[in-house]
Amino acid sequence: MCGIVGYVGGQSALDVVIAGLKRLEYRGYDSAGVAVLADGGLASAKKAGKLVNLEKALVEGPLPSGNTGIGHTRWATHGGPTDANAHPHADNAGRVAVVHNGIIENFAALRAELTGRGHDLLSETDTEVVAHLLAEAFSSCGELAESMRQVCGRLEGAFTLVAVHADEPDVVVGARRNSPLVVGVGDGESFLASDVAAFIAHTRSAIELGQDQVVELRRDGVTVTDFDGAPADVRAYHVDWDASAAEKGGYDYFMLKEIAEQPKAVADTLLGRINAEGSLTLDEVRIPSRVLRAADKVVVVACGTAFHAGLIAKYAIEHWTRIPCEVELASEFRYRDPILNTRTLVIAISQSGETMDTLMALRHARDQGATVLAICNTNGSTIPRESDAVLYTHAGPEVAVASTKAFLTQLVACYLVALYLGQLRGTKYGDEIRAVIRDLSRISHEVERVLETMEPVRELARSLADKRTVLFLGRHVGHPVALEGALKLKELAYMHAEGFAAGELKHGPIALIEEDLPVVIVVPSPRGRSVLHDKIVSNIQEIRARGARTIVIAEEGDEAVVPYADHLIRIPVTPTLLQPLVSTVPLQVFACELATARGNEVDQPRNLAKSVTVE
Repeated sequence: MCGIVGYVGGQSALDVVIAGLKRLEYRGYDSAGVAVLADGGLASAKKAGKLVNLEKALVEGPLPSGNTGIGHTRWATHGGPTDANAHPHADNAGRVAVVHNGIIENFAALRAELTGRGHDLLSETDTEVVAHLLAEAFSSCGELAESMRQVCGRLEGAFTLVAVHADEPDVVVGARRNSPLVVGVGDGESFLASDVAAFIAHTRSAIELGQDQVVELRRDGVTVTDFDGAPADVRAYHVDWDASAAEKGGYDYFMLKEIAEQPKAVADTLLGRINAEGSLTLDEVRIPSRVLRAADKVVVVACGTAFHAGLIAKYAIEHWTRIPCEVELASEFRYRDPILNTRTLVIAISQSGETMDTLMALRHARDQGATVLAICNTNGSTIPRESDAVLYTHAGPEVAVASTKAFLTQLVACYLVALYLGQLRGTKYGDEIRAVIRDLSRISHEVERVLETMEPVRELARSLADKRTVLFLGRHVGHPVALEGALKLKELAYMHAEGFAAGELKHGPIALIEEDLPVVIVVPSPRGRSVLHDKIVSNIQEIRARGARTIVIAEEGDEAVVPYADHLIRIPVTPTLLQPLVSTVPLQVFACELATARGNEVDQPRNLAKSVTVE
């Protein structure tokens, strides 16, 4: 959540910061603001609502031109989305400005302390206390970076802080704990941001900012220390996608573009992971083979869409490796006292790599001695850095809040991990692994075929725009697909939607079936799971007999479902465990089109943010 941009260099800081904030709009926010150092002073503007409100205010009341500035898009936590609560926040003298992501847990005590010393705090936020603390520290030491180190030592919670001071007009200082912040290094200019997307139009040279580190930006370079002032080791890296990758590319919405990018994203996730002999070579998984061979339990932790990927991974892991696998909601994981030890492999799945619930779950797992493997889409983010190893999904930037291509690539990564474990442990023969890899290698083409046949799905979605409820049913790996389809409809169309295991229909949910109710059924392959296929056909008959409208997703050539399908969506024939890679795509298109028909904002659904960085 929230977006941060900082800049110092030769360009107009306001122009750079505003452009950067626009690239971070996908993260979700409810107010925005900027601060610029100019003419020996500090000038700022902030408005509740979208960035257009701030831009209008800047036209009506322009800020002076300067080359150092910071900006922020806020998601309200402490205090509502008002002008006064928007960032940046300043001290009473108006010399220091600060923006902040995260939550400062001891802010109430700090606020009472500041008020007792005569400070006048004007907002309801936890952030404003930092501005006043920085002002006090600066009056003693005269350096913003040192002031930030002193203040960070007093803060509890998760935070990213970026600040400027009028007495140091060519300096921007940032700090992070449990919240993302990345440095961009240009020619005679430096950048700070929550995401590289904010500065990718200016530079592709980036630096990871580690846990509990402070960075000082100047035009000619950056200095990074820990909170105690000791020089810190940093890792520079090159961003391998350009600014155009984060643009809509002619589509009406980022989500449409990202759905269309799925064949390439799936293929890219496989690149470099299969050798000439057809075996897996997951070189980045630097966990010793003996540790993986010794694992006697796998636990997948994730949230939302990533959790559904984990549910599908369970089927593949247990089938291919014969290791027991549990799938846990990361938000519940550490609070139930899970049983973990040095023989437990924990797989943490996160698109952003900053999902706070998942991060706290993996930290708990490591504290218990478990080995943690991250599956992530964002290079250099916190979850990969704090894991024992990482398998990157290579989906490229995903801007729309509702996840699509990240989900499919998470599935591919999970399949790769499961096969790799089977390869190491000898539970799958080499020819069996090569056969699955061949099937995976063909999947991107099959996803492309599905996308080419989606117009009837769009028409169906538009016809259901006035419905209040849609139910989703599936069996085996189709059950998590049903859950994901329901989630997409909730996120985008703001409709009541529920996913069920089809076998549970008689155990309660059938009471919901009524005349003309749309019910989506994901049908397993009659080849791979013939018994389950016959049972779900019976479910479809039961549903249709009660007057509901059946929307059936079934393989090409499956004729048994035809008499009972009011709407039939065909998908290519695929191996049973891989079917979610093709059966999920129609549900993404369905939800996106239905949301559009209802006039909703597809890329930024209400109340949601792309990266959930607080518990």
